[in-house]
Amino acid sequence: MKILILSSLAYSLTNFRGRLLFAMSSAGHEVIACAPDEDREVKTALATMGIGFRCTPMGRTSSNPFGDLRTLWAYVRLIRQERPDVVLAYTQKPIIYGGLAARLCGVKGFHVLMSGLGYVFGPEAEHRRLLRAIVRRLYRAGVRRAKTIFVFNGDDRNEMIRQGIIHHDQHVVQVPGSGVDIDYYAHQPMPAGPPCFLMIARLMRDKGVMEYVDAARKLKQRYPETRFHLLGRIDTDNPTGFTPAQINGWAREGIVEYHEETRDVRPFLAMSHIFVLPSYYREGLPRTLLEALATGRPIITTDMPGCREPVIEGYNGFLVPPRNSGALASMMERFLSDPSLAPAMSARARQTAVTHYDVEKVNALLLDSMQLGPAHHQRAPVQPLGTPRTITSTGRF
Repeated sequence: MKILILSSLAYSLTNFRGRLLFAMSSAGHEVIACAPDEDREVKTALATMGIGFRCTPMGRTSSNPFGDLRTLWAYVRLIRQERPDVVLAYTQKPIIYGGLAARLCGVKGFHVLMSGLGYVFGPEAEHRRLLRAIVRRLYRAGVRRAKTIFVFNGDDRNEMIRQGIIHHDQHVVQVPGSGVDIDYYAHQPMPAGPPCFLMIARLMRDKGVMEYVDAARKLKQRYPETRFHLLGRIDTDNPTGFTPAQINGWAREGIVEYHEETRDVRPFLAMSHIFVLPSYYREGLPRTLLEALATGRPIITTDMPGCREPVIEGYNGFLVPPRNSGALASMMERFLSDPSLAPAMSARARQTAVTHYDVEKVNALLLDSMQLGPAHHQRAPVQPLGTPRTITSTGRF
């Protein structure tokens, strides 16, 4: 079969979906990946896997309707030119306009990878009712004929039904996020030296950056040797983003050590003891949490959709209330007051990643659900979201 993958960022094709694209190609399918930006490194990596690349216009953060119509028309032309049997789209604009284009072109095999509902359906956008209403209607039109809608957590299906994006009988399958390459993110021993916390995220308010900085400020007074690292891309185009001046100010104050976005976070995970993500963004299932677990780092994150999915309280990490820097500081201090806690959780964190989030298992589930995998009939049928999951001593899966 010929498969067309629609994305909103070229780097995500290799960083988040590379193993899935390779699995598709290895199964004998012709794969064409699509993004709005030319990235030479990504194109080279895709070419080595025998995967083609096409560039289509898109304003990733723009709300200009004429620009979005241009994206829709580009998708229509691309589908007519490539004539794919299957279209798989992820992130908001590819899902919406890819879905519309697939309908216009008569593609029956349209699948959606819903990696989170994003800013518009999060608490920071409660006041933007018109924007939410528009996006809701666009999503509904985009996914109306989707053969499968993949979600990363158990809350998103219910929220999409509540918002009127999907109806109860649409085929929704929950998968364990993007999965994580457990060989690439190998288990690392705890480093020597003073305690080190790490947060990796886009630098936006609803990712919990301020809560992390406030907690670090409180703890730095009592535990001056502790280090607090913050790694991520400055996103001034996002309505909840921070300016470089704000971030550099925290660094000058001696609260956090800031690191610019990198394509290899493994050295930062290896030098840390505890991973922190106090997000109240409408996450799917943050890949950074899975990378931290695979590295053998316990996690502190919020009791929010997506974030809470991989956490087994007291086993591989802890949950805190969102928007509560005091609760976050208290939980972080728990590790500072008990130096044996993080090493004790390390192996359990790794085991969670290996057992439940191995990217090979996730990709097999995705391919089976889309009837693209080898020996599909030999595997157990995928259960749509809403069917009971077995509770075990090591998790909720």
